[in-house]
Amino acid sequence: MNRRRIVGFVALAALLVAGIATRGFGLFAPRDAGGLTMHGNVDIRQVDLGFRVSGLIAAIAFDEGAHVAAGTVLATLDPAPLRDQLTAAEAQIAVAGAELDKRRRGNRPQDIAQAQARLADAQASLATAKDDYDRRAGLVKTGAVSQALFDSTAARYRSAQAQVDAAAQALSLQKAGSRREDIASADATRQQAVAQAAKARTDLGDTVLRAPNGGTILTRAREPGAIVQPGETVLTLTIDRPMRVRAYIPEPDLARVSPGMAVIVHADGNDKAYHGTIGAIAPTAEFTPKTVQTEALRADLVYRVRVIVTDPDDALRQGAPVTIAVPGARPAARR
Repeated sequence: MNRRRIVGFVALAALLVAGIATRGFGLFAPRDAGGLTMHGNVDIRQVDLGFRVSGLIAAIAFDEGAHVAAGTVLATLDPAPLRDQLTAAEAQIAVAGAELDKRRRGNRPQDIAQAQARLADAQASLATAKDDYDRRAGLVKTGAVSQALFDSTAARYRSAQAQVDAAAQALSLQKAGSRREDIASADATRQQAVAQAAKARTDLGDTVLRAPNGGTILTRAREPGAIVQPGETVLTLTIDRPMRVRAYIPEPDLARVSPGMAVIVHADGNDKAYHGTIGAIAPTAEFTPKTVQTEALRADLVYRVRVIVTDPDDALRQGAPVTIAVPGARPAARR
């Protein structure tokens, strides 16, 4: 065997070994041999916190960078003005309640007795006037009494009758008590006072600002002594639990993943591998955001994927770019 043939055999053997090692130089390697890789960022989730009422800031308990638990008191307003409003509202409830009780219970026995006495007095006056009228009615015919005197007697008699009628109606009103409409009006007034007190109590509770979620104070926008209006930002809180990653998957690989799949998350400059699951996949496509560094073209259509990180720590920061590996991704469709 000559030298040229030996060199050919050696080259062929080397080519076969290289081909086996590289799966045909990549031509015959399965497309999903290394799983699936996505790119994205840790979601930035933050909330601007403020009071629902206006007032003077009495205290702010934390500085920027402090980590707080859900329900922690972050800041308070001076409660004195609202406490005074609550006291006034509660006093108004007492006034309205007393008026309602008065309406419901009716008139006092003494008031009824007084009305009865007025009726008796009017009836006595009527009896006297009737006697004078009856006596002079016969005398006026004989001329013993002038017509003018008789007319005056008749007028007093009619007036006495009217006074009896008025006294009788007054006694009836005293016995009947308040009208249903007056009782309903008094009841509505009391309910309005109760509502005002409830609002004042709610406003007083709103002088305390609590953390709605656990997180880190990002911004301290106001300081004690400042007077703030309702809704004005006092603190900005970043919400770091649960930690979410927003990733993007190219349209051709969409069928390879589904919610619930396990993923491994790597952040730039951080050697730790974080674990998580795919939580949701957007139903519509969009163009790759400029904030995401991908291996594909910027103009590629992608689908947004939400990943929930199950073991985050303080080294995984919001907004950080990450790479997400999906070891269990389905095989890619062959073309």
